[in-house]
Amino acid sequence: MLEIFEKLLSEIRVKKPLIHQITNYVTVNDCANVTLAIGASPAMADDENEVEDFVKIASSLLINIGTLNENMKKSMQKATVKAKKLKKVVVLDPVAVGASKYRTDCVNKLLKNRKISVIRGNISEIKALLGSSKNQNGADASSSDFESIENSIQIAKELALKEKVIVALTGEIDVISDGKRAVVIESGSKLLQDITGAGCMSTSLVASFCGTNKEYLFEATVLGVLTMALCGEIAENLTAKDGLGSFHKELFNQISRLDIETIKNKGRFYETSC
Repeated sequence: MLEIFEKLLSEIRVKKPLIHQITNYVTVNDCANVTLAIGASPAMADDENEVEDFVKIASSLLINIGTLNENMKKSMQKATVKAKKLKKVVVLDPVAVGASKYRTDCVNKLLKNRKISVIRGNISEIKALLGSSKNQNGADASSSDFESIENSIQIAKELALKEKVIVALTGEIDVISDGKRAVVIESGSKLLQDITGAGCMSTSLVASFCGTNKEYLFEATVLGVLTMALCGEIAENLTAKDGLGSFHKELFNQISRLDIETIKNKGRFYETSC
């Protein structure tokens, strides 16, 4: 897997793939900047009159329902249909799904007819897609939904098999599964929970690597999540006495500098069967 990580890190900075992101306006700036930091190029176009044109030229499409509204919902549906026709990778971030019927219905429609390639969400969002969480915390995960790493692996596997997608379940410990195998990421920082948009940025990183090389979607998803977790851990260690503002700044510094040696020397992750 490390060889593929190295390949993806090299290719993304050469290819600079265009990542079309229909995302929420709370975190749109950070999502665009984290895409640039890792080496890709962001396109934050969400008007329904142009989304199909951007899908045509983009390497991947990211759908984030964080600030969902009727206009954005139309754009998301239109873009995902076009992406499926063109066989483009689509990454979904089902922010706060389960918190309202409106969000749940929107996500179910997006998932219909296998238009989604990868889903990145927290434990409550992933469980809500399986009908086993009421998600009363909005965009934040409910502590009652987490049971154990083994349980998280099974939940990720179940959704992956149900929807025929790659699932990235993120939190203090991250789990990525395609239904057959799973990777557990132990790197991370609790400070990521204290800044707005860590999950959204993680999804942007996933979409960026997925848009780099479609042959390695599983590894690209793992690398996207690992990038946020590992760089967050390093940033926390470097700014422990400085506060969240310095942590946020250093997080971007570390993402822009990430190389395979850092992953080899500091990354804590392992592969396991489902």
